[in-house]
Amino acid sequence: MTFNDIFKSSFLENISAVSPLDMILTLLLAFGIGLFIFYIYKKTYQGVMFSSSFGVTLIALTMITSQVILAVTSNVVLSLGMVGALSIVRFRTAIKEPLDIAFLFWSIAAGIILAAGMIPLAVIGSVVIGVILLIFVNKKSHVNPYIVVLSCSDHDAEKKATEYINSHVERCVVKSKSAKSGIVELNMDIRLKDDNTDFVNALDAIDGVNSAVLVSYNGEYMG
Repeated sequence: MTFNDIFKSSFLENISAVSPLDMILTLLLAFGIGLFIFYIYKKTYQGVMFSSSFGVTLIALTMITSQVILAVTSNVVLSLGMVGALSIVRFRTAIKEPLDIAFLFWSIAAGIILAAGMIPLAVIGSVVIGVILLIFVNKKSHVNPYIVVLSCSDHDAEKKATEYINSHVERCVVKSKSAKSGIVELNMDIRLKDDNTDFVNALDAIDGVNSAVLVSYNGEYMG
């Protein structure tokens, strides 16, 4: 039996096409789960600038994946063609947040499971994953970190400003210090006791302090 004989055999003729009802139901469910994934993405996003296009991509990716799997399961010849076509696709978009990778795989997995006919697994699994992400991503076991950029004219002003900061924050660590032409600049990592930032106003009023800047940042750090 040659390779051509395999594709001319009768088992390919017995493959039934996907019914319109199955297609509509799968795409609607994929759209619903994609919206749910988008909602969880919005609630757990912790970056600086929210990208709505990435959220729409999650919805489209769920629907496209389910459509591809439906086509693959309905026709063996088409499935081999898709394997060859998708093998040459290269995605070069940089993933900035590690959690974004989980959302991409979640969308792809949901589309595959839906098209495979395991609807309860896709729905219940997505709900469980969403709840877990909401609990652990939004859980804050630490206070928000801040950076104080302090510019002083001399050592005495630096000492007064440092003592004042230590008395009004929970933690203060000097990250960098530079001195040039009588100007001392400090970058300090601090943890506030509460959400009150009025101490920066009083800090700027200290004699010899040229400027005091408080900056909030969201990065990887050890608490």
